Amino acid sequence: MLSFIQYTLGIMSSLGNGNNQHNINSNTGSSQNSAAEGTMERGSCILVRYASQNSLDESSQKQLPRSNGKEKTTGAYRNNIHTQRSFEAMNMMREQNLLCDVVLVAEGIEIPAHKMVLASCSPYFYAMFTGFEESRQDRITLQGVDPRALQLLIEYVYRAVVEVTEDNVQILLTAANLLQLTDVRDACCDYLQTQLDPSNCLGIRDFADIHGCIDLLNYAETYIEQHFSEVVQFDEFVNLTSDQVAHLIKSDRLSVPTEEKVYECVITWIQYDVNGRQHHLAELMEHVRLPLLSQDYLVQYVEKEQLMKGDLQCKDYIIEALKYHLLKGEQKTCFKTPRTIPRQPVGLPKVLLVIGGQAPKAIRSVECYDLREEKWYQVAEMPTRRCRAGLAVLGDKVYAVGGFNGSLRVKTVDVYDPVLDQWTTSHNMEARRSTLGVAVLNNCIYAVGGFDGSTGLSSAEMFDPKRQEWRLIASMSTRRSSVGVGVVNGLLYAVGGYDGASRQCLASVERYNPSTDTWTQIAEMSARRSGAGVGVLDNILYAVGGHDGPLVRKSVEAYDPATNTWRAVGDMAFCRRNAGVVAHNGMLYVVGGDDGLSNLASVEVYSPETDSWRILPSSMSIGRSYAGVAMIDKPL
Repeated sequence: MLSFIQYTLGIMSSLGNGNNQHNINSNTGSSQNSAAEGTMERGSCILVRYASQNSLDESSQKQLPRSNGKEKTTGAYRNNIHTQRSFEAMNMMREQNLLCDVVLVAEGIEIPAHKMVLASCSPYFYAMFTGFEESRQDRITLQGVDPRALQLLIEYVYRAVVEVTEDNVQILLTAANLLQLTDVRDACCDYLQTQLDPSNCLGIRDFADIHGCIDLLNYAETYIEQHFSEVVQFDEFVNLTSDQVAHLIKSDRLSVPTEEKVYECVITWIQYDVNGRQHHLAELMEHVRLPLLSQDYLVQYVEKEQLMKGDLQCKDYIIEALKYHLLKGEQKTCFKTPRTIPRQPVGLPKVLLVIGGQAPKAIRSVECYDLREEKWYQVAEMPTRRCRAGLAVLGDKVYAVGGFNGSLRVKTVDVYDPVLDQWTTSHNMEARRSTLGVAVLNNCIYAVGGFDGSTGLSSAEMFDPKRQEWRLIASMSTRRSSVGVGVVNGLLYAVGGYDGASRQCLASVERYNPSTDTWTQIAEMSARRSGAGVGVLDNILYAVGGHDGPLVRKSVEAYDPATNTWRAVGDMAFCRRNAGVVAHNGMLYVVGGDDGLSNLASVEVYSPETDSWRILPSSMSIGRSYAGVAMIDKPL
């Protein structure tokens, strides 16, 4: 049987014989004899030299068009698809088991391959085939590798393509991690990040920890902290070990509406297996910040919990919490334990939510501004038209309270879920209220003043989310419609507004103390302001814009409760009344409103450090006055 080299020489000899046909016909017989005696090899060499000389001559010429449309190349030649073609050819040979010098075996499944190709793509295989005894073996069994994953990874080595799916991501990541195909491992981690939800995030975190996927581990940890209230509702939580629960609840970055959620999840975890877990109660309660629970909750629920009663250490924690509530002022500030330090969650990216408003009639439209991307987009509309409403964020929901639907002043309340992008209906208020002030205090919603269609209101009411009911609280001393409200140091402030009785815009301000259910007059503003926006930064209350009769203001003033004084701060760029105001990250955002002639679509941002305002680079799609605004976590 001929060797490949002999076969090739025979072809070249034939080419040489054909090239010398002219010489055979024109020369003497000795030339014929020479040809017969084997000088065709020399003729072949002449052919090669001739071709080479032509190539050298062409390389010194300029590029000339070829008949097939390609151009001749000068200097260095690079074929950009050479590597791709080579790997395609090698993969075809692998599939046909040609020139393969190794067979990989996983759970009895055999996969032929080329050592050189594997070593070029994987440090694992490079080490195996250059420094270990497997370099002399043509059959290698890989322990602990799923055969499906191995097949996918070998195909990836040759084709540079692998499809990551829900069904294969775990086995693929495990095998890619072992074989040190880090780009595939990272692709699997990216896929798992997109699949995180409250029902599986604890399992994904543990999986990332086992396989040393640090970025995925950190991402999952953050996700769990930010969605803690939802995570603890699923089976993964109750199946954690006591150490895992402790690690989770001791985090300062835990995001919870109230500390009650942390307490309740510990009780739920213990009750899942009381006999086997009760002895862990005290070590877990050490990380629950009982002093930060409301006094009512401590007395009504925590102190009466049988599990807590039966543990001496837990009793001490309850006593500590009750003592904390008895202390006042500076004494409370000086009373510090690990359980009195408020959690400081790292927030999700934020969006500015603008709900309803007047444009020029009441509308249902809801817009969001992504602070990171600096873009506006539409979300689900409200069930009905609504303007002149109050807005409150309670937990992870947004409440649109009262307002005007274009025909009537209403007492209805709609609730927005940003995660589901859906609206639902909540319980009605006691009174119809538009142009009211709304704020959240002690995890309850307060609705203050407003206009019921016939008169301005001095009344106020509170919504208790636990009891799911509204109840009236003490009335203010003055009727206030178009009133602004804010909360500073646990007290509620009602700022300015319009007194329907005297038909005057107001400079007066009242303060509500929920512990005594009383209102108190405080220092007046320097100017009358109805329809002023109110926001709070660093325990300073800001009254923004507003109007006094036909005069619409761009001025802003700030109230310091410590000194009971107001002072002027920098003016806005535009006159605004009936604008929405919200604080975020040390800045005050003032949204829309009107200038007395037309509705505004712009947003201004105030920095107390520089005492200056700037305008956001993009505006809302329409001008809105009397819109509700809130800063919420961007849904993932």
